[in-house]
Amino acid sequence: MKRRIAIWASVGALVAVCWTIYASATFPTPLAAVGIARTLVYLTCPIALAHQYALSFYFVLLGNAATYALVGMVVESIRRHYQTHSVSN
Repeated sequence: MKRRIAIWASVGALVAVCWTIYASATFPTPLAAVGIARTLVYLTCPIALAHQYALSFYFVLLGNAATYALVGMVVESIRRHYQTHSVSN
């Protein structure tokens, strides 16, 4: 289970890196005021909701990895719970 949670955290860090690369590649207007890209950022990188504060890349990276690790821990616990119950029945 620890390995799976580490994978979740790694995916969270990778998502933050990908959004940073996207924002750098489209520099003048990285994310339109309204649009699908902004919605996807908020869904996949929840720390981006604090965009009015100056956050360093490393803080966003660690925050997103921690968020994904927490979500992964919940998902893996639920998965393990249902997997154990389906085997015993």
